[in-house]
Amino acid sequence: MKRRDFFELFLLAALWGGSFLFMRIAAPEFGPIALVELRVGVAAVFLVVVLSLRGNVAVLRQHVVPMTVVGLINSAVPFCLLAYATLSITAGFASILNATTPMWGAIVAWLWLRDRLTFWRVVGLVVGFAGIVVLTWDKASFKADSSGLAILAGLTATLFYGLAASYTKKQLTGVDPLAIATGSQVGAAIVLLPLALLTWPTHQVSSAAWLSVLVMGVASTGVAYILFFRLIANVGPARAITVTFLVPIFAVLWGAVALDEKLTVQMFLGGIIVLAGTALSTGAIKPKFRVTIPDKLQSNENNK
Repeated sequence: MKRRDFFELFLLAALWGGSFLFMRIAAPEFGPIALVELRVGVAAVFLVVVLSLRGNVAVLRQHVVPMTVVGLINSAVPFCLLAYATLSITAGFASILNATTPMWGAIVAWLWLRDRLTFWRVVGLVVGFAGIVVLTWDKASFKADSSGLAILAGLTATLFYGLAASYTKKQLTGVDPLAIATGSQVGAAIVLLPLALLTWPTHQVSSAAWLSVLVMGVASTGVAYILFFRLIANVGPARAITVTFLVPIFAVLWGAVALDEKLTVQMFLGGIIVLAGTALSTGAIKPKFRVTIPDKLQSNENNK
């Protein structure tokens, strides 16, 4: 990777890490659905302008249905779930839950696309889920004053991200990534609009919340998508996905600086285990000692 690629990787992690901070600030005032409508709406306008400058808007009309589906399962639903989660858990905690996304992606790709699971990828999945247990052990309660529902919402959001990755690969392979990003944000904004109008806040919203929405829409969504797709083009998807390991670091940092959030020992240990599992399950870490799952076993598992 060139020096510029490293810079863009860290910038992307900082922007995506910041989105959890902005949700923590704005979600209590807007509510999850209205907040996400504004986020994807701002991102859609920004990306449409960028796509127009590239003269590639026609692609949107050619793939309306799959792009709308991607917008629903990759933005509208998971963004709302994460916004809801940040109402009761810290930005850093939510970002660690979000770091499980590649693990869900590996599981969905195995079940849906029949992607092969190596021995170390299976080990990574087991380790990653062990990390989730450590992270949520004393919080997995569903009482009114607990964070159990928030944790479940955060993990469900990452499952939707995993579904979206396989759906995109199956339905939109070969389509301009920037067009997919733009079309998905437009689709998400259209789908969420009726619900956003029904849940629109009746009280006055602070300028801090409005500023958070604007920055989150343009920087943490629009600009972040452009950086991510450029990294995929320059260094490949395997290296680009390593941004997942950096996002929680920035989310914890922004939360500590802006909201005085604390990094607990449990968060640190659980986060390390989750990231280690994610690294193994995505192939970012490849131990020299290789063990593969026999084809016959893979076939038997697929037929269950």
